[in-house]
Amino acid sequence: MSSKPTIYQIRIGGQLGAQWTEWFDQMTLTQADNGDTLLTGPVVDQAALHGLLRKVRDLGLPLISVTQLQK
Repeated sequence: MSSKPTIYQIRIGGQLGAQWTEWFDQMTLTQADNGDTLLTGPVVDQAALHGLLRKVRDLGLPLISVTQLQK
């Protein structure tokens, strides 16, 4: 098992500003052309990924996709 974090991109409906970076564990927030927000960055394990997804749920924003970019 690798100790290197996996890079994920989480697409959510709606726009979040840079002030949400700390809330989302220092993920990079990027605004997509269509108004979605992309959260991109390393996730250490599945528990951390589920934690990020809970935060999306708690904000009441729609989860569009979760993509593993690199392992």
